Amino acid sequence: MNKFLTGFLLLVCGSVFSQELNCRVVVNAERIQTTERNIFTDMESAFAQFINNRKWTEDEYSQEERINCNIIITLDPNESVPSSGRWGASVQILSSRPVYNTDYETVIFNFADRDWQFEYLQSQPLQFNENSFTSNITSLLAYYAYTIIGLDYDTFSESGGTRFYQIANQIVLNAQNSNYQGWSQFNSVRNRYWLNENLLSSNFEPLRTALYSYHIQGLDIFGEDPETARGNILEGLKAIEKANQSRPRSILTISFLDAKSEELTQIFKEGTPTQKKQSYEILSKLDPSKSETFKKILE
Repeated sequence: MNKFLTGFLLLVCGSVFSQELNCRVVVNAERIQTTERNIFTDMESAFAQFINNRKWTEDEYSQEERINCNIIITLDPNESVPSSGRWGASVQILSSRPVYNTDYETVIFNFADRDWQFEYLQSQPLQFNENSFTSNITSLLAYYAYTIIGLDYDTFSESGGTRFYQIANQIVLNAQNSNYQGWSQFNSVRNRYWLNENLLSSNFEPLRTALYSYHIQGLDIFGEDPETARGNILEGLKAIEKANQSRPRSILTISFLDAKSEELTQIFKEGTPTQKKQSYEILSKLDPSKSETFKKILE
């Protein structure tokens, strides 16, 4: 009986205090010329363990509440030197959230990080300190862990992710003097610095509020009341349009549309003529590069 009770308590505690992320890490090394291919499997395993086994918040998560995400790392042969353990890569980060009372998962975050350089040797331990720069591997992985968690919280409560963006901001500040690309406001307008700046800027509060209404007052009630849900999502788009006027083509707006363009197209294809027209005009103005996708709304 004691063994049964102990096992039961371990099971319960494990499910209540589970880590926040359920992340699949993929390392694409197809273009890297080396006979030592085991290092890429080792990278996948080490990076995934770092993300998935760490407790990022003090909040309680059940196993089912873990946030599903993917980090796809494509190694660049022009920036990688396998013999010395130096690597250059682009990284695609995606995360999703279940829609209430359905088996559908909606993409929340879809972001391409094109400037990652790091040093890694096989079986290298990964160390991270929230208050100082330790390595460009753990800094990037932790930065996106907090960003993913923050965005997830933003979809469940208005501006609920702020505390996690603030931790991500500390990671940005710690990395400022590291000389690695992606952490500075001067390298690019589409990097980690500017994504975090947008998330914490008052200019983008309407977009973050729209994330909440889009999911809680939109997708989560869509099955029961599609007309109201569609109207709420359209109001959110109008708020994003207003925010976009002060900071056109910002990285946060583009990231939002990279995650939601196909979904928004499907949502408004079934709308009223007025909703179709308004949504198409807003979306094509926010991201003209996706105008062909958004034209499907009008069909």
